[in-house]
Amino acid sequence: MARVLITGASGLLGIHLALRAAGKHIVTGVVNQRGLPGAPFRVVAADLSQPDAVSRLLDETRPNLIFHCAALTHLDAVEAEPERAEWLNAGLPGLLAAECAPRGVRLLHISTDAVFDGTRPYHPGDGYTEMDPPHPLSVYARTKLAGEQAVLAANPQAVVARVNFYGWSLTGRRSLGEFFYNNLSARQHINGFTDVMFCPLLVTDLADILLEMAQGDLSGVYHTVSSEAVSKYEFGCRLARQFGLDDRLITPIRVSESGLKAARSPNLALSTSRLATALGRSLPDIDAGLSRFAQEYRSGLPDRLQKICQSS
Repeated sequence: MARVLITGASGLLGIHLALRAAGKHIVTGVVNQRGLPGAPFRVVAADLSQPDAVSRLLDETRPNLIFHCAALTHLDAVEAEPERAEWLNAGLPGLLAAECAPRGVRLLHISTDAVFDGTRPYHPGDGYTEMDPPHPLSVYARTKLAGEQAVLAANPQAVVARVNFYGWSLTGRRSLGEFFYNNLSARQHINGFTDVMFCPLLVTDLADILLEMAQGDLSGVYHTVSSEAVSKYEFGCRLARQFGLDDRLITPIRVSESGLKAARSPNLALSTSRLATALGRSLPDIDAGLSRFAQEYRSGLPDRLQKICQSS
């Protein structure tokens, strides 16, 4: 059994990584403020912005493997806090990578598909590869790209996974999948962008893939997303059909009509060929992920997740 440390353990990806790893490894989840009294793994609270906090954490937990999921992620909020984002999304990952290297700790750092500007016209099967030069548009994307660069400069053996994911969260309000499900099930009219293409991967599938990547002889950048790209409008419509909800409640609009503050990349179709070759199989497509998303709901996963935040 490996000793696995997961930062951002109360986040959408962090909690699922911790739960999927807990039965196979000795897991410690790091949180900042949100407690997880019902978690089936060790939870420690740490403010990683404090001096020597990272080195103390590593000395105390002595991990073999770290998944660094913690980040400042809300695109519009990040625009108002560029200095904080610079530290959390770029400075902290670089420091963590530098502390891992001499200790021989394997590091898998979570980045984002948003490092690309998405101005290249979308063509099915022609996604951005890991060799394409990034060009971030927002503060979030710029700081996440800086984080990638800092990690690999300090620790070339680290893995950087560029992701885009959805799933059931601790609060029930963290992912695009939940946004569509919550509103459509309440028969609320909502918007769906027709001109933003992306490759969303179900978070439980992503967690399993990341655990597999960590065990392999991988290093460098990998696109870890769905094998298929769809518009956000189409994603919402497909989700509605999986749950038997009314997709006519989704109004197709362009992102320029949304009033959002941070710039969004219109085409984030990524090629997963490099990772598929490394794993020996294709990554899941959209419908496969949405089918499992619906199955998770029917099996009671959202309720089980909420109980993790509750004291017994």
